[in-house]
Amino acid sequence: MSLSEAEWLAILTSLRVALRALLFTLPPALFFGWLLARRRFPGRALLDALVHSPLVLPPVVVGYLLLLTLGVQGPIGSWLDAAFGVRLVFSTNGAAIAAGLVALPIMVRTIRLSLEAIDPRLELAARSLGAHSLDRFLSVTLPLALPGVLAAAVLGFAMCLGEFGAVITFAANVPGETQTLALAIYGALQAPDGEAMALRLALVSMTIAVLALLGAEWLGRRIGRWNARS
Repeated sequence: MSLSEAEWLAILTSLRVALRALLFTLPPALFFGWLLARRRFPGRALLDALVHSPLVLPPVVVGYLLLLTLGVQGPIGSWLDAAFGVRLVFSTNGAAIAAGLVALPIMVRTIRLSLEAIDPRLELAARSLGAHSLDRFLSVTLPLALPGVLAAAVLGFAMCLGEFGAVITFAANVPGETQTLALAIYGALQAPDGEAMALRLALVSMTIAVLALLGAEWLGRRIGRWNARS
């Protein structure tokens, strides 16, 4: 299967956007997952609904809301432009933020379920031995939840690879900058005789996703065996 330069560019752009989205999204996903799994506070249900709202909103709406807030005319976007000269629209970082926001609910839910499955008596035992909250999280909670965190990262990465609506609404379809595999496939289907290109890119997208899932499964088993031995 021979790929053209434009197709390789779309593949590299997709990987770049997905990796940046993962870097942007995994820390807040870990925080919100821990907060919703371990803390009870007023407004928790509202926070839960807001965090998971991208899961039920059309991705185009997510992109439009980002455009209203982070666009050059939006309150945050105009401040970033004026203070730092940063424009997120029509950029790789903007595409990564849009894709990551759509993937956030799945990542939070996966991490939350992983944390809730941990026996709380293990954390209580660490506390009784004098471990502070950060020590308990780093030495007990996070290692036990690591397979779930890894699963969340892989699911988020795969979702970011395939995100379309939020990316094209907020970051447009700029070759070499925001044109991911999904956008390139869409563009190929709109062009005459573009079915072959769309099929090649779809196969590449599926291959990357399957390899990522297989790699995560292998790493998850290795981490699980390491946790069992320790």
